[in-house]
Amino acid sequence: MMSPQEMSESVRGGLPPFPLAGEAEPGPERTRTAELLAECAVQALIDEVNLTPKPGLVDRRGSGAHTDMTLDMMVRSARSLRDCFADMAAAAAQGGPLPRLRERLGAIGREGERAMFAATGGCNTHKGAIWALGLLTAGAVLCGPGEAAERVACAAGAIARHPDSRAPRGETNGSRAVRRYGAGGARAQACANFPHVIRFGLPTLRAARRRGAAEDCARLDALMAIMAELDDTCILHRGGLQALTATRTGAQAVLAARGTDSAQGRQALMALDRRLLELHVSPGGSGDLIAATLYLDALTTRFTL
Repeated sequence: MMSPQEMSESVRGGLPPFPLAGEAEPGPERTRTAELLAECAVQALIDEVNLTPKPGLVDRRGSGAHTDMTLDMMVRSARSLRDCFADMAAAAAQGGPLPRLRERLGAIGREGERAMFAATGGCNTHKGAIWALGLLTAGAVLCGPGEAAERVACAAGAIARHPDSRAPRGETNGSRAVRRYGAGGARAQACANFPHVIRFGLPTLRAARRRGAAEDCARLDALMAIMAELDDTCILHRGGLQALTATRTGAQAVLAARGTDSAQGRQALMALDRRLLELHVSPGGSGDLIAATLYLDALTTRFTL
C-alpha cells in the first residue's frame, strides 16, 4: 500500500497535468467507473435522508428541527449532484499533482453547489456532503478498486490538506462555530482522514450487523456513534455548548442501552429526538458523516467498480 507521499508522486508521474490558472479547463472525460461512483454517492445521500428516525434531522417522519427542508427536497438535492460527483471522479482519473487536483475539485464542487441551490430553491441541503463525498470519490479513484476504507479516507485527506486558492473567503456558519468554540469542522475532519467515519461510524455499523441487528438499526447505531464523539459545528452554531453536550450525552445513552435494536435503546433515541427538537438544533455535520460512512461501506464491501 502507498503512503500519501508515494500516492502523490504516483499521481504526478506520466499523467496529464491540469490546466494552469487562466487556461480553459476542458470537461473531464467520464468513464463507467466515474458514473458508478457518482451513482453510489447519490444513493448514500438518499439512504441517509431516508434513514428513520434520526434525531433532529430530516427523515421519513418529517423535517426534524429544520423549517426549510423536506425529504423530497433532500432527494432532489442528492440527485442534482450526480454530475458533480462524476466529474470529480473523472478529474481524479486524469491525474496531475494533488494541489492542482484539489483546486479542480473545488471548482467542480462549487458548480455542484449551484446545481444544488437550483434544485432546492436556494436551500443549503448538501454543501457539507459535497465536500466529504467529493473528496472520498477522488480518493477512491486514486486508490483503485477494492481498497480498504481507511486507505480511501487517507487518499481523500491527502487531497484535502492542500489549499484551494480559488475558494471563497467569506465566513460560513461552520467557520464561525470553529472560530468561536475551537471545534475542528468539516475541513479538519477531512484533513485528518475522516476519523469519525473510520473510528466510529464504520466499526459500529459493521459490529451491529454482526450481532444480527436490522440494517436500519445498524445505520442508526453508526449515526449515534458519530454523534457521541463529534464536535458538530451545525449543533454549535445553532445551540452552543449546551446543545452539543445534550447531543453527545443523548447519543451515548442510546449506545449504552445496547443500541437502537433494543427497547431501551429505542426509548433513548426518541428521548434524544425530543430534546433536539426542544433545542431547535439538527446534527447536520453528523448527517454528512453518516452519509460518508454509508458511501465508504458500499464502496468497500458491496460495490464493484
